[in-house]
Amino acid sequence: MVWSNSMLWTRNEVALIKDSNGISHLDSLINELLSLSAETTYLELKQDNADKEMIGRNISALSNSAALYERESGYLLWGIHDKDHSIVGTAFDPFKAKVGNQNLINWLSTQLQPQMNFEFIDYEMDGKRLVLLEVGRAPGRPVRFKNDAFIRVGNYTKNLKDHANLERNLWRKFETTKFESGVATHNVEGSRVLELLDFPAYFELMEMPLPTGSDQILDMLERDRIVERTDSAKWSITNLGAILFARDIRQFRSVERKAVRVVQYKGKSRIETIKEQVGVQGYANGFQGMIGYINGLLPRNEFIAQALRSSVTMYPELAIRELVANALIHQDLTISGTGPMIEIFDGRIEITNPGTPLMKPERFIDSPPRSRNEILGNLMRRLRICEERGTGWDKVATFIEAYQLPAPLVEVTNDHTRVTLYSHRELREMDRTERVRAVYLHTVLRYVTHEKVTNTTIRERFGIEKQNSARASNLLKDAVEDGWIAVRNPDAGRAMREYVPFWVVALERQLPRNSPLGF
Repeated sequence: MVWSNSMLWTRNEVALIKDSNGISHLDSLINELLSLSAETTYLELKQDNADKEMIGRNISALSNSAALYERESGYLLWGIHDKDHSIVGTAFDPFKAKVGNQNLINWLSTQLQPQMNFEFIDYEMDGKRLVLLEVGRAPGRPVRFKNDAFIRVGNYTKNLKDHANLERNLWRKFETTKFESGVATHNVEGSRVLELLDFPAYFELMEMPLPTGSDQILDMLERDRIVERTDSAKWSITNLGAILFARDIRQFRSVERKAVRVVQYKGKSRIETIKEQVGVQGYANGFQGMIGYINGLLPRNEFIAQALRSSVTMYPELAIRELVANALIHQDLTISGTGPMIEIFDGRIEITNPGTPLMKPERFIDSPPRSRNEILGNLMRRLRICEERGTGWDKVATFIEAYQLPAPLVEVTNDHTRVTLYSHRELREMDRTERVRAVYLHTVLRYVTHEKVTNTTIRERFGIEKQNSARASNLLKDAVEDGWIAVRNPDAGRAMREYVPFWVVALERQLPRNSPLGF
């Protein structure tokens, strides 16, 4: 059971996982680095130099160089003589090193922008201790150390601003390279690909028969850009393949921090954690298990109908499924060190993804969908993990109203988008902002389905009795005053008035009278 409360492996344990030949990824990597005749744009060798400024500059330079030269990582290796590559060992210990009272690794994290992946790994070879620093490629813009970006020029670390041509080329790489197309594992045998990827899940979700031969399997995976054939007749697993179909996402360093994290808290705050789980499988092969795990943590309401006891979830399962899928598809994959998160509290559930939306949250329902991860989104739709384009938020809103829940709250920060679903609350328990938000959501939903919003539909939405129609009128009045909806026919009597989202009125004013568009 992948989505359980089992102990997670440490980073170094993952690095030492053996393949079918008994060789670890780390063994192969270090042997490859030592086979190079000299330091390169992606490799720097040291013996004991532990200067914090040097390390920070090299992280920036190696990360930017990896992006420029289309490598997934750059490396700084201690314990090797930089002239003849002989193994001499090192006394440098990054896990004990301090900068003032702060741990070196934490200090480096605070000095690097944007957030990106780097890992120190202890290793022993020929009885001597080595330390490997693996630096992930720059995530969408140059990585800076103390406000300066660096680059590798040959085997030297230089300030990027002093090399205008390299800086221009680096920005071009960011503009043309999609994260999904990057390489998660490079140049491995086909048998290793099939060990790392849950390929049966791909064929099952595609509703296709499983081919009998490995060559046919790899050919099919290549068609969907899950793997790529290399010049040496071996294979590379793309970030797309790793993030969707990893058997164990921790074996792919470029995407392991993008695993989904689910946390359940006691009460309404983050003070006390009840359960916390980080997903191990890819988004596609692990999606059903993840949704089942989340729903298993959510409260349920029991009721008795026709002498049978039954229970329903407090939140609509389809809304949870769709919002989680949206968080996966629309996250900013270039933001390192963070991934989608689902947090469960008493009375609410928060679904957060890295990155800000490409459209205004108030237009999620009516606007054509835009995604910064088109390759990922298209494949997830074909795998039927999410709804057809543009229908997800419509369904979320429909089920929210059917369950008589408060409208979802969408919050956008500099680096994240959070959607909060609330459990059922009576109308009298909602404040004005919550009531207006619910009226607006109802109005947009009915507008996109070509239905009218009137006093009657508001009464139905909030369960208001007909004799209390004045309460519905007050809800509409508040939403109009706050600028979220508008009266479409202000000359009509109060009982006959129709309401539309605020942006519809502005659109109608831009169109000529008797517009053929039907407004």
